[in-house]
Amino acid sequence: MEEEFIDKELFEVFKVIVDSGQKPLRIDKFLLDRLEDTSRNKIQEAAKLGNILVNDKSVKANYKVKPADTIQIVVREEPKVLELIPQNIPIEVLYEDDELIIVNKDAGLVVHPGHGNYKGTLINGLIYHFGKLPKSPELNHRPGLVHRIDKNTSGLLVIAKTETTMAHLAKQFFNRTVDRKYLALVWGDVKEDEGTIKTNLARNLKNRKIMDTYDFEGDIGKHAITNYKVIKRLNYVTLIECKLETGRTHQIRIHMKSIGHPLFNDPEYGGEKILKGQNSSNYRKFIQNCFDEIPGQALHAKSLGFEHPTRKKTVNFEAELPEGFKKILNKFEKLELK
Repeated sequence: MEEEFIDKELFEVFKVIVDSGQKPLRIDKFLLDRLEDTSRNKIQEAAKLGNILVNDKSVKANYKVKPADTIQIVVREEPKVLELIPQNIPIEVLYEDDELIIVNKDAGLVVHPGHGNYKGTLINGLIYHFGKLPKSPELNHRPGLVHRIDKNTSGLLVIAKTETTMAHLAKQFFNRTVDRKYLALVWGDVKEDEGTIKTNLARNLKNRKIMDTYDFEGDIGKHAITNYKVIKRLNYVTLIECKLETGRTHQIRIHMKSIGHPLFNDPEYGGEKILKGQNSSNYRKFIQNCFDEIPGQALHAKSLGFEHPTRKKTVNFEAELPEGFKKILNKFEKLELK
């Protein structure tokens, strides 16, 4: 039997090709023996939501597997940390109901605890917030993280309150039906008014903390597609809007660098240096003052749209640019060219 895991952001597709000698067996029982850290209820819930496919078609939990069947199931990846500690961290909640929460994350705030960041993260704050909510045993009284944005990226995140909502949202992210738009300030005057960047993305071979681009038709990395359009040209920098078709790690940051326009003040991808502009001490001071307005790359998750898991209609949310980002734009608008 051939098995493989295909990582998809915070969830993955578990793929199984059934042995030629396999006897008929309910698919929920079949998968229970092959998936770690799961339960039959969770598998049955996935089937109910259409998250179990056999030969590319959704099946119910009582489907009997047959030899050579290709099975795929969308499952949530459980983040592994030592302990999740509730902390009273200020969080801007834009929307909340019994199923989910929409938050506007500040730049500089880590999303999930991990190595070196076990406290002071968005999830620590949400656990504290959840403690004041009705109990949610399905998620062990913890928020269900569907996607992430980088520490120094500001903007919108959706967090699930129930396992059903988590699975429903995960499927939408996997199927690329979630509408996500970002605003980014990049170095230079972007030549085209709009465009599409299509590459594969994988870890840099020399520095595992950053990503690199590879041939879209090649074997290295995963497909990544970014659509962008120019919002405002400010001579030495350009404000653009990016619409993601995929949601890979550092996707916008590495994609814009790949076409010669790193994000303003992006320390990992070369945007923290002066790349365009004037050769004067006043200009250098001007840029440093702009850098000081934000903790890292000028990137903001502006809008988020998806199908609400219980209301069964599309909901859309928007978050205003942070004050520091606004100040940078204002400074460039007032900059006198020489």
